Amino acid sequence: MPDLSGLRGHGSSDAPAGAYSLDRLGRDVLELLDALQIARVHFCGLSLGGFVGQWLGIHASERIERLILSNTSPHLGPASYFDEQIRTVLAASNMSATADMFMHNWFPASMLAGPNETVDAFRAMVLATPPQGLAGCFAAVRDCDLRRTVSLITAPTLVIGGEDDKVTLASHSEAIAASIPGATLTLLPGVHMLNVERPTEFMSAVTRFLLN
Repeated sequence: MPDLSGLRGHGSSDAPAGAYSLDRLGRDVLELLDALQIARVHFCGLSLGGFVGQWLGIHASERIERLILSNTSPHLGPASYFDEQIRTVLAASNMSATADMFMHNWFPASMLAGPNETVDAFRAMVLATPPQGLAGCFAAVRDCDLRRTVSLITAPTLVIGGEDDKVTLASHSEAIAASIPGATLTLLPGVHMLNVERPTEFMSAVTRFLLN
């Protein structure tokens, strides 16, 4: 069971070896809610958390009050890309190259141009992530395709995307919002970690949606 410091494979949560599935990551959340005796929640998921949020909205709608899907996608490919990432992370002597890749995907050039405590903290987080945990999550994304089922989400949904996101493109956010009945779309000027890069605008969009 995951704890509040991260989903399976991250933070203080367990990082079992082997491929993870989106179904398993979603059920981890449900088991955590059950353990905490929480019946319904507002769920905000960013990136991989957004994949989990989509799964919850589809398969556990009775547990979701309102849903926020940020910088995510119903499908990313090709599978060969994730297979290569899995091989690379498991064969590497350390996570340095992987951390550098993530930093360039997650943050704008302006935040990477010089010393930045926020970027340093995220890089340290990646360096501390167990390789088998990251590989397992790569497999979950590789095997996920929600393009045909995301329209089954019935919870009020806010979709947030970054205009310059290089991982989950703005077009992915637009596709999710177009597929979910009644969904609201907000595109912000920024890359992948909009809650960090654009915290004021991000929180304003989230709180406005939750209080509406």
